[in-house]
Amino acid sequence: MGITSSSARRLRRAGSAATAAVLGILAVSGTQAFAATDGSADKPVPGNPAGAAASAGSPETARSASGIPLAISRLAQGSGRDVAITIDDGPDPRWTPQVLDVLRKNHVKATFCLIGTKAQKYPELVRSVAADGHRLCNHSADHDVTMDHKPVAYQKQQILEGKAMIEKAAPGVPVGYYRAPGGAFTPDSRAIAAASGMRPLGWSVDPKDWSRPGLPAIISAVEGKLPQQPTVLFHDGGGDRSETVAALEQYLPWLTAQGYHFTFPARTTP
Repeated sequence: MGITSSSARRLRRAGSAATAAVLGILAVSGTQAFAATDGSADKPVPGNPAGAAASAGSPETARSASGIPLAISRLAQGSGRDVAITIDDGPDPRWTPQVLDVLRKNHVKATFCLIGTKAQKYPELVRSVAADGHRLCNHSADHDVTMDHKPVAYQKQQILEGKAMIEKAAPGVPVGYYRAPGGAFTPDSRAIAAASGMRPLGWSVDPKDWSRPGLPAIISAVEGKLPQQPTVLFHDGGGDRSETVAALEQYLPWLTAQGYHFTFPARTTP
């Protein structure tokens, strides 16, 4: 990226200091904090005092100046039998249209967590997602699963460039969430995302469909004991997603039969 080791250290110190300052002035609400159940917990950045402090237990009720909570959202909006379906790692020219078709047939709106470079490559698919009424989430520019160990300047670049690529693909459509690659958030990445109007987004149900464990394993994982207002993770990119498509074809009608209502992940509350 053209960043020398010495300049990276300076950027990291500056970024961490800035984040600490932001966190120090954020307003605190009375919202309940939720424990991580999805692996999307903060990962401390080496040499990052702000990260170490936040990992040790900073308030999960803090908000950015934009009013977006810094806490990772894992609940669906609503107060009853509500569920949020999230779709990661696209758009993909083969699988995204198939996922969209299943969602359309079941009258389900989902949240698509898009990789910026893929959105840049397939902008027509991003527009199709938006045209169907789904929400957009930034899944970083390059899906670097090690970015939580990189300098704050690099994290910021990945987050903001990813958002810009998605916005360029679908002009005028808001990107309201940020999901860290692999769920590996840092206190800095959460602060950067929230300051840019994106709620850090995790999940509460993960069938690990990306690993292609087989349709019965996926169905068992998503139809097991569901947490309150679950946010369920699926994938339309990153490989063969035929099992995911088949799982959605079974799972969405099952949720409807169980009395669930489809909604989006909580963005401003809790």
